[in-house]
Amino acid sequence: MTRPETDPFSPAGKNCDAAARTCEWLGCDEPGVHRAPRARNALREFRWFCLEHVREYNRSWDYFAGMDESQIEAVRRNDTIWNRPTWPMGSHDLRPAPNVTEAHLREALRRFRAKLTGRGKSHRSATLPRSPGSAERQALDVFALGPPLTLERVKARYKQLVKRHHPDANGGARSAEEKLKQVNDAYRTLTNFVIS
Repeated sequence: MTRPETDPFSPAGKNCDAAARTCEWLGCDEPGVHRAPRARNALREFRWFCLEHVREYNRSWDYFAGMDESQIEAVRRNDTIWNRPTWPMGSHDLRPAPNVTEAHLREALRRFRAKLTGRGKSHRSATLPRSPGSAERQALDVFALGPPLTLERVKARYKQLVKRHHPDANGGARSAEEKLKQVNDAYRTLTNFVIS
């Protein structure tokens, strides 16, 4: 396998003789080995300059020249999506199926609400741990709660205990801070127990 005569990653480009190309700047005879885009609408077509003149060309070249603010904003917005077409997520037709009536939707909503409230109000008294050393039993002792155990009762008791044992409400007492840590641990344990 033979190697190409010129490096495809060189500034002169792929398979072109850089020595034969001269700088396109008026009156310059240096080799044109550095490329610059011709125009905003021809970014893959290049002009070739020497190093000094490509720097001068780049300083004076303005991609947004001749555009007003709305056109510039449109270009910026297109660039954020890589100039690819986009569309809103989801279906364009948000109407329900023709056989679904308002009564069907109300019934589905009622069942959904019942399921949600049923989950929060599930009585776990039959499955409460009997052993006094378990984490759940210790959390119940911290909260001073018994069956029936619901998520609403746990949350309400947590709010009461936080207000009572918060260090700011107790003059920054270290004992209140320790008690609040116990309350937080117990709350995590009980909410995991009720939800699971």
